[in-house]
Amino acid sequence: MVTTFPIPVSGSFSVATFLYRLGRFSFRRRRLVLMLWIAVIAAVGIGASSVSSSTSDSFTIPGTQSQEAIDLLGKEFPQASADGATARVVFEAPNGQSLTSGANKTEIESLVDDLGKSAQVSSVDDPYTSNAVSEDGTVAYAEVTYKVAEEDISDQAREDLDEIAAKGERAGLAVSMGGTAVEPEMGSSATELIGIAVAAVVLVITFGSMVAAGLPLLTGLFGVAAAVMGITIASSFIDLSSNTTTLALMLGLAVAIDYALFIVSRYRGELRNGHEPEEAVGRALGTAGSAVVFAGLTVVIALTGLSVVGIKVLTDIGLGAAFAVVIAVVIALTLLPAVLGFAGLRITKGKLKSSRMRAIESGERDAMGVRWAKFVLRNPLKIGGAAIAGLLLLAIPALSLQLGMPGDESAAPDSTQRIAYDTVTKGFGAGYNGPLTVVVDARDSDDPKAAADEAVSYLDGLPDVASVSPAVFNESDNVALISAVPGHSPASEETVDLVSEIRDQSAALQNDSGAELLVTGTTAINIDISDKLGDALIPYLSVVIGLAFILLMLVFRSILVPIKAALGFLLSVLATLGVVVAVFQWGWLADVFGVEETSPIVSILPTFMVGVVFGLAMDYQVFLVTRMREEYVHGAEPKEAVVAGFRHGARVVTAAAIIMISVFAGFIFSHEAVIKSMGLGLASAIFFDAFVVRMTIVPAVMALLGRSAWWLPGWLNRVLPNVDVEGEKLRHMLDEAPQGDRSPEPVPLGKR
Repeated sequence: MVTTFPIPVSGSFSVATFLYRLGRFSFRRRRLVLMLWIAVIAAVGIGASSVSSSTSDSFTIPGTQSQEAIDLLGKEFPQASADGATARVVFEAPNGQSLTSGANKTEIESLVDDLGKSAQVSSVDDPYTSNAVSEDGTVAYAEVTYKVAEEDISDQAREDLDEIAAKGERAGLAVSMGGTAVEPEMGSSATELIGIAVAAVVLVITFGSMVAAGLPLLTGLFGVAAAVMGITIASSFIDLSSNTTTLALMLGLAVAIDYALFIVSRYRGELRNGHEPEEAVGRALGTAGSAVVFAGLTVVIALTGLSVVGIKVLTDIGLGAAFAVVIAVVIALTLLPAVLGFAGLRITKGKLKSSRMRAIESGERDAMGVRWAKFVLRNPLKIGGAAIAGLLLLAIPALSLQLGMPGDESAAPDSTQRIAYDTVTKGFGAGYNGPLTVVVDARDSDDPKAAADEAVSYLDGLPDVASVSPAVFNESDNVALISAVPGHSPASEETVDLVSEIRDQSAALQNDSGAELLVTGTTAINIDISDKLGDALIPYLSVVIGLAFILLMLVFRSILVPIKAALGFLLSVLATLGVVVAVFQWGWLADVFGVEETSPIVSILPTFMVGVVFGLAMDYQVFLVTRMREEYVHGAEPKEAVVAGFRHGARVVTAAAIIMISVFAGFIFSHEAVIKSMGLGLASAIFFDAFVVRMTIVPAVMALLGRSAWWLPGWLNRVLPNVDVEGEKLRHMLDEAPQGDRSPEPVPLGKR
């Protein structure tokens, strides 16, 4: 039997044509498509449940001073396992008791002995011989160094840590643990359910039908399940960041629902135009599906581009989120048409439609989006200017942006890492949570001991250094190791300045003695990573904006429209950074968002947010402005074209934005500071870009530009390929084809 498709007359391959055929195929073979997807979900589900996944939050940057020092220590102090994982086991005495004598001391010494015998452990510092007991005798900690890096820590090693902690608890001690060897507590959270619930309400209001509202949710959950289980399988073979799955879930759920929303909305529109369901599915996929492919492609390009920054954690979450977006696009183009086939015409029979909604669908009254567009067009300069001024005002706090890497201080309040951090702070001071490892490289010095003594004296004289340990030399007596405890917390601006000050002294020490001063350790590594990410932000932003300009020039065949879109995207990003800084760094509305302690902004947030928001901004831009261009090309006046664009796209874009905001905002309630800031940042960015930029500034600027908005030099018009994202050629070819070619009965492939 020959597989048949109704195809338009075309002399070259067209994405819209391919999607038209794919939509009709999936609709017609819906049972096969559904069974294939169920088989895929079952397969990855079995795979995910049968593997042992592990995550890692290690950060290394070749070429930085901290990494240079670690490499030197690995060569000169192999017994120190400078690149190995670490753990800090913190003991706290019961109320009214002390750790310096009696049964408590005996128990701790026994536990330290057990730590030394644990799997993969290289060394353990006894708190009673390393001066790690607080002055009041109530808090002590043991530093554990492992022979292997964080990502190579075995399950047995972590089980040994847990067993030692449990043994101490049974003896009446309060035991908590921090450090890179301690597995992050990925406690279950229902925050994503908040976004799903709001999305369901928005979809019901948008479509007025439970069937139509349920399809985007169903396919969205299918896509997220496939992506998350796929990442779980991958994590058993490669080391992934602990936040990879959460961020893939966050973004994958949002885009999956949105993409399905766009296609279902177009499908209902095609049904209202009198097309049979199978034809309507093909047309919906050939038009809205093309835009979904474009939008998904831009998100994927921006997210995979994060790998060029050179930070493993950023690469992990970028690739993980990009994988979730790819799955969302594939689901929308294959499973969704099949499910629409099962739904049939019931998708148009909504019993929840209000009289106002029916009047809008029948054309008896204007939708709110149309009324808003007309309002903006009456005062484009004032309204557009006010919107731009508002975003610039919100962006002011971004001028004081400080970047930092999350440590145990940003862990969930009830996690063992956070309890360990707070206990050490109470017993010793915040700086003891992040001691600096200072290396004196005196291999080219005539008097290494004098160089080390000079370094110790210098460090001891710094006002923000709480304590300095004596220098410890390697076997060759030409490289010394010094531990310096900052006076402030590891993530504080004072500690960042201290590391910079110590490094600045290296030149003076080298001139005096020929020795070089290097600073490393977790705190210094985090500072170097933050600096690298900060330096990469502007180049990455430039690349993304440049990419946006090129892509939009291909889509809209205009010079000024892409410039406006890129500048609007930049405004959204700057305003969002301002909001995040105001809340998490300045502490504004901290109680409202559950921010317990202000700190620098997570270094990966700005770069990751730029990648995500870029793709989503282009999504809204395409769905609003493409229809404006089509109306203008067909002879409409510029302002009429703007209104037409809002008439056909505003409702869907509004619903999509609200769903995106809801999904992202649900993560604001997470206990993890990283996830909380990601949730607020992405939710704010979508709000600013969708409602302020795309639905306010865009119509205002389009009205002010008039016909010049669509100007494109003739030579450039001839050079640029015609992308036809919205499937305009497909619609024309289908409308002009003989009625028999567009009947529900397909014609054999290749016949006309």
